[in-house]
Amino acid sequence: MLTRKQHDLLLFIHQRLQDAGVPPSFDEMKDALDLKSKSGIHRLITALEERGFIRRLPNRARALEVLRLPESISQRAQKSRTGFTPSVIDGSKGVRAPAPEASEKVVRAFPSANQSIGIPVMGRIAAGVPIAAIQNNTHHIQMPPDMLGAGEHYALEVKGDSMIEAGILDGDTVIIRKSEVATQGEIVVALVDDEEATLKRFRKRGDTVALEAANPAYETRIFGADRVKVQGKLVGLIRRY
Repeated sequence: MLTRKQHDLLLFIHQRLQDAGVPPSFDEMKDALDLKSKSGIHRLITALEERGFIRRLPNRARALEVLRLPESISQRAQKSRTGFTPSVIDGSKGVRAPAPEASEKVVRAFPSANQSIGIPVMGRIAAGVPIAAIQNNTHHIQMPPDMLGAGEHYALEVKGDSMIEAGILDGDTVIIRKSEVATQGEIVVALVDDEEATLKRFRKRGDTVALEAANPAYETRIFGADRVKVQGKLVGLIRRY
């Protein structure tokens, strides 16, 4: 799922590539989305790139390539018969991740219903997802009470490979304990600018917060502390084989 701004920007880039054969400039994207600065465009492009929708081509100015489209855009593109056939690229397949850290538990089997607690699955999370996805209960999973401990919990399905070196793979389900605070190095769900949520390692220094990926292919993103709100902390992980 995409935020409205991410969706609009992806559609604008796709249409410009179809019409002119070159992507729009940052100024054109800023004006099209009615944003005040190009930094907002950079943030949207980074989120789209980390989630596998676009790719920035190295050593070329204004070089953007659309890798795939959301289903809603894909259906319209097919109806218009533009000939565009997006290819889905999933960079996390076939990657063996190291063992999770000791604080991150992995469950490989579901307990029986009479020994478990239902946890709502609130959508998917990758490098960035819309806040609405975290507020939309799609279904429940059953968890053993001794794994959860105290507090209120929810689950998110992981999409992408930005946390593979923390043992979190594409397709995993992470268990999150709701919390508004985090300590250095904890993996959290962080909300940036009340718009974009991301699963990253949390580090704070002075008035800044660093959201750190566990994959050298992704850059650490640094924000003012007032722009980041912790939504919960990773306490478990479920993987199906």
